Amino acid sequence: MDVTGVSKGKGFEGNIKRWNQARGRKTHGSHSYRVAGSLGACTYPGEVFRTKRLPGHMGSETVTVQNLEVARVDAARNLLLIKGAIPGAKGTMVTVKSTVK
Repeated sequence: MDVTGVSKGKGFEGNIKRWNQARGRKTHGSHSYRVAGSLGACTYPGEVFRTKRLPGHMGSETVTVQNLEVARVDAARNLLLIKGAIPGAKGTMVTVKSTVK
């Protein structure tokens, strides 16, 4: 089965949490160990590309988890037990449909 839902919202997050980037050194007088670092090249191309991974809003986006297994169907209690990770917080609505791939 394919399960689609809205992932948990994390709010505004920095580069380290949002994109798993490495931090800078904490020693030798450095004051920037959780910042983005250098954003672009020198005079050429003279801009920051729009695909550059920057801090910003993380989560609250539609996520589809594919090829999950249905463990059990309990018709008496109106339950569908699925083995695997389901996107979103507890109690949120998800869409379950047959596998595409």
